[in-house]
Amino acid sequence: MAQPLAHPLIALQGVAVRYGRVQALADIDLHIAPGERVALVGANGSGKSTLLRVLHGLVGPSAGQVRRDAAQRQAMLFQRPHMLRTSAQNNVALALWLRGTPWRAARAEALAALRRVGLEAIALQNARTLSGGQQQRVALARAWALRPAVLLLDEPTASLDPHAKREVEGLMADLAGPAEPADGGGPAVTMVFSSHNLGQVKRLASRVVYLEQGRAVADLPVHDFFNGPLPEAARLFVKGEIG
Repeated sequence: MAQPLAHPLIALQGVAVRYGRVQALADIDLHIAPGERVALVGANGSGKSTLLRVLHGLVGPSAGQVRRDAAQRQAMLFQRPHMLRTSAQNNVALALWLRGTPWRAARAEALAALRRVGLEAIALQNARTLSGGQQQRVALARAWALRPAVLLLDEPTASLDPHAKREVEGLMADLAGPAEPADGGGPAVTMVFSSHNLGQVKRLASRVVYLEQGRAVADLPVHDFFNGPLPEAARLFVKGEIG
């Protein structure tokens, strides 16, 4: 397991989450460093989505502690992003406006964010009429416009076709920056994402956390996860025998 960090962006200690009789997470210790790209992997129902929601503050722990800077900017993307029944530009601008940016400036920043993800040409199109891949790129633009220190993504390419997956994955890598902790050249965006796509994990992650029945049973650098010894369930997952 990874060793605790001296100055993590987010620190979880002994975190558990229960939904009624269901133990979604149990005894999670996790420290996220600035600039890391952490992939959460495991079978369906292993606790990946719940852990992301705890990291973002959407779900409070039933036990344990979550520590983060209250002023730290975070953004989260879901597998199927919610689009309001208005233009792509307004979908991005509204997030900025809710953060206190004046509307005219928010629209200008929204257009720049859409340009960043290659969607400037459809800025005025109703976001709900866009393809799944375009909607996910709008969601990425909306997140990037907020200038988050931490970007959390829950299976962001799972429902996309292969071409759209490649586009979104490329944008994830581009927006997050280097796949190593920042070392004085300006902080990269810290990215934590869940995925069943092990090829994507190899391409994007610097570190892998394997979850099994709500517990983190492996926490390793990406090279060690795919090339070193693993707990049996994690080994079978990597071989494709558990999904």
